[in-house]
Amino acid sequence: MAAKTDDSGPVLPASIESAWGLRERPPKGPRPGMSVPAIVDAAVRVADADGLAAVSMSRVAKELGAATMALYRYVGSKDELLMLMVDTGYGPSPGPPAPEDDWRAGLTRWAWAEHEVLRQRSWLLHVPISGPPITPQQLGWMEDGLRCLDGTTLGEGEKMSVLLLITGYVRNEATLTSQIAEGSRAAGVDPSEMMPAYGRLVARLIDPARFPALHRVLSAGVLYQDDDPDDEFVFGLDRILDGVEALIQRRAG
Repeated sequence: MAAKTDDSGPVLPASIESAWGLRERPPKGPRPGMSVPAIVDAAVRVADADGLAAVSMSRVAKELGAATMALYRYVGSKDELLMLMVDTGYGPSPGPPAPEDDWRAGLTRWAWAEHEVLRQRSWLLHVPISGPPITPQQLGWMEDGLRCLDGTTLGEGEKMSVLLLITGYVRNEATLTSQIAEGSRAAGVDPSEMMPAYGRLVARLIDPARFPALHRVLSAGVLYQDDDPDDEFVFGLDRILDGVEALIQRRAG
């Protein structure tokens, strides 16, 4: 968002106002068929195909068959474009919790929905986070996450903190999974062989007297197993939700 403020609060970039339906842009001389959604969709197609590094105003303009400068009538900067790409990349929120869901089931579904988005579009993990979300879809995700905690004993600030904790965990797990997959591809190694190979390497390197705890892990065969990444995700998410449950119970007592 722009730094300039007035009595009504921060001034939004025009393209973000357009995403909220607050204005149309540009005011005159638009290229036929050109619009903020068309530009953003083209940028997302580039990122889906070639990664975030391939996205530039000139590349997007080429996708649309337009001059680069024509894009700036609709999107003021690449930073604005990235913000709108994240909104489109995430897409609609998973919706409010189902009537039969308790808070835990609702947050589990919410976390898995974000996990799936980031698995399908790992380029989202490379977009710099320059501030809190302000676009329509992003705030929709926030709204649905908060609604999962309706009726609990948590305060409103605690509910926000729970969402930040969960989304931070989801992003971290998605980043690790994505980077390991990229590393295995670069090394020409089958991802299913990475952990077993790592276990064998560590076994050669360590002295059990110096690394007794790690030696016990190796002896148990843990590092030789090619575990499903989803199993690790479930374990971590469940432990976070266990902590949230303990806090809810403490507030109730």
